Amino acid sequence: MTLDNYVRIFDTTLRDGEQSPGATMTLEEKLRIARKLEALGVDVIEAGFPAASPGELASVQEIASVVSQCEVAGLCRTREPDIEASWKAVSVAQKPRLHVFIATSKLHMEHKLKLTPAQVLEEVRRGVKHCASFTKSVEFSAEDATRTDLPFLKEVFACAIENGATVLNIPDTVGYTMPAEYTRIVTEIMKVVGARDVVVSTHCHNDLGLAVANSLAAVMAGARQVECCVNGIGERAGNAALEEIVMALKVRRDLLGCDTHINTRELMSVSRLVSQVTGLSVSASKPIVGRNAFAHESGIHQHGMLRDRRTYEIMVPEDVGLTESKMVLGKHSGRAALANRLNELGYRLGAAQLEGVFERFKHLADRKKNIYDEDLTALVADDVWNVPIRYELVAVEFKSGTEIAPWARVRVNIDGKEACCEANGNGPVNAVVQALKECTGNPDVSMDEYHIDALSTGSDAQGKVAIAISGDQIISRGQATDMDVVIASAKAFVAALNHRAYQLELTRLQAAADA
Repeated sequence: MTLDNYVRIFDTTLRDGEQSPGATMTLEEKLRIARKLEALGVDVIEAGFPAASPGELASVQEIASVVSQCEVAGLCRTREPDIEASWKAVSVAQKPRLHVFIATSKLHMEHKLKLTPAQVLEEVRRGVKHCASFTKSVEFSAEDATRTDLPFLKEVFACAIENGATVLNIPDTVGYTMPAEYTRIVTEIMKVVGARDVVVSTHCHNDLGLAVANSLAAVMAGARQVECCVNGIGERAGNAALEEIVMALKVRRDLLGCDTHINTRELMSVSRLVSQVTGLSVSASKPIVGRNAFAHESGIHQHGMLRDRRTYEIMVPEDVGLTESKMVLGKHSGRAALANRLNELGYRLGAAQLEGVFERFKHLADRKKNIYDEDLTALVADDVWNVPIRYELVAVEFKSGTEIAPWARVRVNIDGKEACCEANGNGPVNAVVQALKECTGNPDVSMDEYHIDALSTGSDAQGKVAIAISGDQIISRGQATDMDVVIASAKAFVAALNHRAYQLELTRLQAAADA
């Protein structure tokens, strides 16, 4: 692969992706994702926006200290304090990058920045130059570039290059552009770059469902960096999906003539990890990593598949790390068999983590004959990726039936003290939720989303419950699994309450720091 056809993957899951409502992550969760992204082979990890708060700065700094194989970027505005904070955070990285931005569209300049075009150009000159005084790896982004007057956009990027920018990013900040229009913009910016050693980058949002299409159009026009998120998460409708970009480049290399350094066999496991950490479920029909992505139910399709897989598959499941277990796990399986299968699924657990998962595995195996990959994934999530625990569910009792009014009683450990409450509801799940609200002192929290899925086939399948709750303009998420869906619902609600407590504590700490 030459530099001419090498597309760099800039992952912003930990920065833009975390801005999905309710997707706030703990430092430990961010570190796990960062290590996984490094194993995946991304070129750049955007670890956060250090100037946002002292906690964010410390988080980015910690990520920068543990990542060695790829660049670690800190986002900053053109303001000097922002740049100083970002450099403080990423300077410990073996490969640091400063990513500086300012809005350039008339709408943003007039209504948000209150700056003239001449003042914005001066901000670009000063900000990029300041970044370049720290490192040679300086990326400049023109926020809302696709709604910016093109002659002015070219002037802005020329100024950035002159002052030390080595990457020019053309964000479609609000998902407004179309592939043909974006191609024209990228083509014009490529003329500004000329023969200079500067990479043109794309950062597309998915408001019109075109983030991936626009990103690929940019690559065809000469862009050699794509900014994206695992599972396409991010603000509003999300960002371009990393896994879709990577596999499109791989499958259609004949047309695009480009490739990446991504180890595609890690795509499925990194997708599962991000889904578990954020609580944002992956749609069954999601390309590449959805559970139906390689499923064939139509008789015609199945007939073709039996003759030759290529009739209806343009890639094989193994390409993205989707493997079928040839070994059935059950109550007689030992640690070695469990560890081997988890390793095949992409989980690299330490001895203590493996022991915790193994205990859960044996408990589940006593209740369930066969353990499927989806069950193992849930076990890992339950054991490893939770926010700090303030509320701990001790016990759940409930009654319901055709002639019984739904009723529930819960016992919860709250900061070391046990509380017990009971309540009625219009169903057993509602009764449990009402009892938990009263028991934990969260009467005004509302449940905005409730999803339940079977993790596998059979009447003994575990139910996975994912919920979102809100209150005080904070969206919190929780998920849990159990063979009893009412108990899974109780666990998920408590997990969401713990997520909420964590978010409230972060808000308190930030307010204290700002004061």
